[in-house]
Amino acid sequence: MEIVREVDALKARRATWPGPVGLVPTMGYLHEGHVELVRRARAENATVVVSIFVNPTQFGPSEDYGRYPRAFERDCAMLEAAGTDAVFSPAPAAMYPETFSSWVVVEGVTSRLEGASRPGHFRGVATVCNKLFNIVNPTRAYFGQKDAQQVAVIQRMVRDLNMNLDIVVVPTVREADGLAMSSRNSYLSAEHRAAAPVLYRALTVARAMRREGRDANAIRLKMAEVVRAEPLAVLDYVSIVNPSTFEETESLNGPSLAVLAVRFGATRLIDNMRLDE
Repeated sequence: MEIVREVDALKARRATWPGPVGLVPTMGYLHEGHVELVRRARAENATVVVSIFVNPTQFGPSEDYGRYPRAFERDCAMLEAAGTDAVFSPAPAAMYPETFSSWVVVEGVTSRLEGASRPGHFRGVATVCNKLFNIVNPTRAYFGQKDAQQVAVIQRMVRDLNMNLDIVVVPTVREADGLAMSSRNSYLSAEHRAAAPVLYRALTVARAMRREGRDANAIRLKMAEVVRAEPLAVLDYVSIVNPSTFEETESLNGPSLAVLAVRFGATRLIDNMRLDE
C-alpha cells in the first residue's frame, strides 16, 4: 500500500493506476463504517484510494478541529488489511496554500439543519471534496448514509457541475445497540455512551409510526419526546425531510428521511433513517 503526501505526486501516480478507481474520502480515526466503504470500493474497482485529511475548513471557530482524534498508523494498518492500494494524506498547507481563495458553495440543500447549526461547514465539505475529486480523478467516490445531508450536498455538486464520477452511498454501520459508528463516539464518557442509542430508538419509533400510517408531525413530536426522555440528551433538531433537497416534508407518500442531532455534553451526534423503505 502506497502512502502519498503531495498533490503532484498523487496526480503522477494516478496516471499509472488501472481503472476504474474508487475513492473513499475520510478524516481518519477509522472505524468499521469506513472499512465497509473500503470493502465496497474494493469490490467495484481495480484501484482503491483512501484520503485521510482532517479538513480545517469544515470546522467552525468553536468546533473540535484541534482535538479531532487522529491515529494515522492504526488507520493505515486497517486500510491495508481491507485491500487499499493507496492512501492520500496531504498536509493542510498542501490543500490550502497561502494564496488559496476559491470556494465551492452549494445553495438550497445546505440552508437547513446541519447547514444552519454549523455555518460554513458545507462550504468546507464541498470545496475539499471538489479538490479531492480533481486530484484523484476517481470513477466512483464512496460516502456513508450516516452523513445524509453531506451526501445530498455532494450529489448536488456533482450533478450541477457535471462532474465525471459516480457517488456511491453505503448504508450506515451500527454498533450492536444501534448507535451509528462515528469517530466522534470516542469523545463520549461512559455515561453518555450508554445514553447515546436514544438516537436509534427515536428513529426506529419513527419508522414504526410511518408503517402504522401516522403523519409527519406526529412522528416528529414522538421522536422529540423519545430523546427528551433521556436525561443526558439535549435535542438540537429533529426533522423529516426529502432526502435529495433536505426540505421539510409533510407528505410521507414519497421519499422521506427522519433526521436528528443530539448533544451529550460537548459531543454532538447525528443520525438518520429512511421512512419509505
